[in-house]
Amino acid sequence: MGIENPVHLLFIALVALLVLGPKRLPKLARAVGQGIREFRGALEQAASEPAESTTQPPETPPAPAQAPPAPAGAPPAPAQGPPPPAQISQQATPVQPRAGQAEPPASGPAP
Repeated sequence: MGIENPVHLLFIALVALLVLGPKRLPKLARAVGQGIREFRGALEQAASEPAESTTQPPETPPAPAQAPPAPAGAPPAPAQGPPPPAQISQQATPVQPRAGQAEPPASGPAP
């Protein structure tokens, strides 16, 4: 499936010249070449360095500071974070109908 004939490569170069123009095509080729050189240099540098990161264990972050214990007889501290869904539904206020509208049906256990 590749380029089987050098004429195909010439055709691709001609299309690129028409699309990018004669001013931008050399700049783009230079940037691509520089990027390839930097990539190869980084690969060679990574291969020449010893594998220090794999031999050392990863650093663990320090444990978060815990609050001191509450004095005896003090009420328990409130739970942090959002309340559970059951508490949210109990705290909701009922929706009031607009003027001229019928009251919404009551939601609850059927008699």
